[in-house]
Amino acid sequence: MKSRDAALDGIRAIAALGVWLLHVGSNTGVMYREGMLPWMMSRLGIAVPIFFLLSGLLLYRPWARAVIENTPRPQPLRYLWRRVLRVMPVYWLVTALVLWAWSPFDDWTGWLKWLLLAQNFFPGDPVPDGLYQMWTLPIEMSFYVLLPILAWLLHRFARRGNKPVRLLIGIGVLPLITVAAVVAARLFEQPQIALLLPYHLVYFACGMAMAVLSVWIGHSRVIDSLAPQLLVLAGLLYAVLSTELAGPRTLTLPTLSQSLWRISLETAVAVLLVAPFALASRPGSLRNRVLGNPVGAYLGRISYSFFLWHAPVITLQLKLTGAQPFQGDFASVAAVSFIVTMLLSVGSHHLIEVPALRLSGHRSAPAPPAPARAALPAAPAP
Repeated sequence: MKSRDAALDGIRAIAALGVWLLHVGSNTGVMYREGMLPWMMSRLGIAVPIFFLLSGLLLYRPWARAVIENTPRPQPLRYLWRRVLRVMPVYWLVTALVLWAWSPFDDWTGWLKWLLLAQNFFPGDPVPDGLYQMWTLPIEMSFYVLLPILAWLLHRFARRGNKPVRLLIGIGVLPLITVAAVVAARLFEQPQIALLLPYHLVYFACGMAMAVLSVWIGHSRVIDSLAPQLLVLAGLLYAVLSTELAGPRTLTLPTLSQSLWRISLETAVAVLLVAPFALASRPGSLRNRVLGNPVGAYLGRISYSFFLWHAPVITLQLKLTGAQPFQGDFASVAAVSFIVTMLLSVGSHHLIEVPALRLSGHRSAPAPPAPARAALPAAPAP
């Protein structure tokens, strides 16, 4: 089994904790108070673009390597089977328990939609208590299914000429699909489009482009030297994201301009945060030691279970305490939900996720990219 990239695991951990804090803040009403901190809390949904970008980076990299280095391409059916075993077992457990406890459906069809990750295609259906975070998973699964087709098209496009450059050109078309989806959602007043893959394809595309660069140039000395500045810039852009420029904090629909600003800023923050670790991973650097420490890396490994469990735990806690909507005690909800979610996540990771990954014959995460080789003279100067 190849080693994991501990720093990317650390980024996963931060993203999962960001989603948890967002939902603690929204359920207790803290997120809707006045002040810059509540506004910044309301933008912790940036975790979702980060998750999507990491998926594009890690899952497309074997296909990018096959094009650039002429290695064997992944087998689509085997790849899809591994994705199912990676995602579905714990998802089925959490979703079935929540539906059993709080299902709003009168018949089995509602259950079937949720268990098959089809809920986003039926936006008029009620969302069960404790499953409001699950809207991201149908989008992830849609990308998993589409990726072999995208990889095949990109492979054919890149066969002649400079392969890495042609791959990047082909991937560069994908963000245009997101722009078209955003425009359609706002101009035609169809907000349900935001629950579909095209609306979020730009984040996956950035990850795919990063995968190409990680194979093509390996470790970039330029990005390594600029890493502190890139991370500071990510923080500054996050502050800009935490303003009305990127839309309201409530469920009120943003304008077209606000939607485009939000997606642009989220994309920039996600890229600036991940690039110093994906394209300039240096285990001895301060940034890698901070994010890739054993605690952060372990939290990253259990982050998927943490993501699934945290909303049902928060929901159950609020129901048991009888808290009114948006009026729970932030400190107690945060403390109890974190501890309980952590315990459940550790259990489901080791008892369900790890055995499923072993059954698939798949390592738990792709290994870090190899350093750039001298045999690639077409690579841009580092």
